[in-house]
Amino acid sequence: MTDKMIDANRALWNEWTRVHETSEFYDIAAFKAGRETLRPLEIEELGDVTGKSLLHLQCHFGQDTLSWARRGAQVTGSDLSDEAIALARALADELGIDARFIAGDIYELPEKLDERFDIVFTSWGVLAWLSDLPRWAQLIARFLKPGGRFYIAEIHPFAAVLDREEDGRIVVEDGYLAASATGPAGAGSTGASDASGAAGAAVRYEVESSYADASVICENTVTYQWDHSLGEVVSALAGAGLAIDFLHEWPFSVHPRSPQKIQADDGWWYVPGRHDLPLSFSLSAHSPA
Repeated sequence: MTDKMIDANRALWNEWTRVHETSEFYDIAAFKAGRETLRPLEIEELGDVTGKSLLHLQCHFGQDTLSWARRGAQVTGSDLSDEAIALARALADELGIDARFIAGDIYELPEKLDERFDIVFTSWGVLAWLSDLPRWAQLIARFLKPGGRFYIAEIHPFAAVLDREEDGRIVVEDGYLAASATGPAGAGSTGASDASGAAGAAVRYEVESSYADASVICENTVTYQWDHSLGEVVSALAGAGLAIDFLHEWPFSVHPRSPQKIQADDGWWYVPGRHDLPLSFSLSAHSPA
């Protein structure tokens, strides 16, 4: 990943942070009043975090990080966006929550943080921003205590290749294993590969707005993302020496992205009549004691 790509992604997320701070999607006022931002899936699968040290990678402006703190964890959050981290710190101070936040490229985090944690956590929309999964997995292993646990809940990579035609049929729109398989993270975007389709190539997208508020037209429109199959995720973690505890695939998504979905009473988004498509996954792994 070049400095140009890092700078473009940081600029995008800095601007998105300003949009997100006042958006209904994130509803900071409700969060300040005690609203839970963690989903029951993460809470149930990760379990009791009371008294445990937790590192949250790609934490955005820290609502989930602070939610884990409310549940008793000793939390540290990290994110590329310095404006997101500034907002996270401000939220923690206002709410009187003990939390630490570190700004910077995820791959440079070991230069800023020399600790090990009981838990490393990350969730929802994080993988597409990672240029090097083996290095990411090694970083996770580096930050886990012996016996420590890694947990991720994420959009399933296969879901990004699906679309729905006008007659309602679900079709495979893109190649799952191709370098340009996944779509953009924001609304109103177009993508083109920066390389010749080689595995791991960056894909350049131009986005008009944020996923949290499509009504706001952004000035920073260029973003670089990467495609990863589920097999790459598992192999990277195993290659870093982590032992996989479970891998669960789910027929629901955290957002209404195509193919058109409906939101159920449980808050998840489903493809109508199709509960046999993997739209999300959750994975737990641990560092050998």
